[in-house]
Amino acid sequence: MDLKRMGHLVALADTRHFGRAAERCHLSQPAFSRSILVAEEELGLQLFNRSTPEVTCTDAGAFVVERARKLLFESRCLERDVTMYRERLIGDIAFGVGPYPAATLLQSLLCELRSNYPGIKTRVEVNNAQYLTEHLRNESLDFFVADMRNLAPAADLTVTPLGNLQAGYYARSGHPLAGAPTRLASLLAYGVGSVQAPEELLLALGQFAGLPAGTAFPLVVTCDDLHVLKGVALATDTVIACPVAGMVANVASGGLVRLEVTDTPALFAQMGVVSLRGRSFSAMAEFAVGYLGTLAQQLGSPP
Repeated sequence: MDLKRMGHLVALADTRHFGRAAERCHLSQPAFSRSILVAEEELGLQLFNRSTPEVTCTDAGAFVVERARKLLFESRCLERDVTMYRERLIGDIAFGVGPYPAATLLQSLLCELRSNYPGIKTRVEVNNAQYLTEHLRNESLDFFVADMRNLAPAADLTVTPLGNLQAGYYARSGHPLAGAPTRLASLLAYGVGSVQAPEELLLALGQFAGLPAGTAFPLVVTCDDLHVLKGVALATDTVIACPVAGMVANVASGGLVRLEVTDTPALFAQMGVVSLRGRSFSAMAEFAVGYLGTLAQQLGSPP
């Protein structure tokens, strides 16, 4: 069976509809149906159930489609690697970052790339780990950097620790809690905003704040854009949790101050580089990952 026909099997498994799968493969529906029949005849197996409105894989079909996905992925990786080898490309780069690395690492990396490699094109997605994982699997990103605690374990992903970025609680200058030690429970009266936080962290904070067992610390604002969170803190009494390295300018200007919360566990993000298992980096991506690792360790603690 050739790779093109394997692609037809995967398309039908994904769409569960002959018409949509044919459109995805740029074939007429009769031609697509013939291709599926030929595949079943070649293998001597029925791969799909056609008795219901939604086409589903048989057990044999699920087995074959899983193998076909892996072979198609390996084929794309081979084509990409051969192209880079043949043309000796430094290569353009596309990667993603979560909110914390966006606030602390991204600007420095982009300046480094523009200064030393002005001929390359860089595309960056700033979003949460779930979104970035989806786009990594779609192969529209070379890698992404995010808090590893927000990632579900997955066999198709490789995660390389970068280090921990320290975080803290911040509020506007003149906030009622500013200028004196305070307790975590006191923040609840004003509301706390943050990027999406791991559930285990919120449960731990709930315990430190004296909430009933099993109660997560409540966030009044959950937003993955730290610039927006800073604006909310400047305009209201909302307290925000932010990376220390990303707040230097705001504290220096006097707009925001770090609160001294005496009974909270250490806040930090566990940064890691996430890539597709089995896919090699381009020279440019390898440089970017190395630079991010060095910078993360300078700003935080080693992995």
